[in-house]
Amino acid sequence: MKTILLSIGKTDDPLFSQIIEEYRKRINYYVSFEMQIIPDIKSTKKFSEKEQKKQEGEKLLKWFQPSDYIVLLDDKGTQYSSMEFAGYMEKKSYSASKRLVFVIGGPYGFSGEVRERSNETISLSRMTFTHQMVRLVFAEQLYRAMTILHNEPYHHE
Repeated sequence: MKTILLSIGKTDDPLFSQIIEEYRKRINYYVSFEMQIIPDIKSTKKFSEKEQKKQEGEKLLKWFQPSDYIVLLDDKGTQYSSMEFAGYMEKKSYSASKRLVFVIGGPYGFSGEVRERSNETISLSRMTFTHQMVRLVFAEQLYRAMTILHNEPYHHE
C-alpha cells in the first residue's frame, strides 16, 4: 500500500519544507509515502468561498483514482491519540486499497462532492492550523505511528 498526503497549494516557508522533507524520508523507511501538491486556484479574490471550494474540489476529484481510499483531514473528523493512530495505520495497511490518500483541502475546506467521494474524515486537532503546519503535524504523526508499530523508542507513553 502506498500512503499519500495530497494538498492544495505548496509550502512556501523553506523551514517548514526542510522539516517536512526530513519526515518524508524517515517515513519511507517504513512505508511507501509521497506528498503531492495540487496548485492553488489563481485569482481567488474574484471567487466566492463556494466557487473556490468547487474549483479545488474538481481538481482533487480528477486526481483521485477509482480504487483510492480517501481520508480527509478536517477539524470536524474523528480524533485519535498517537497510539490510536498507529493502530489505525496498521489496520489500513491490511485493508486499504493500493493507495491510502490523506487530503488537506484549501482554506475553506472541501466541496460537497469531495466529501461524498471520501471514505472518512480524521481530525489532527479541533484547533485550526495553517496548511503548512498541517503537513508538518501529519508527517510527524505518521512517522510516530510507524515507530510505534515497530516498537522503536521515539514515542514515550
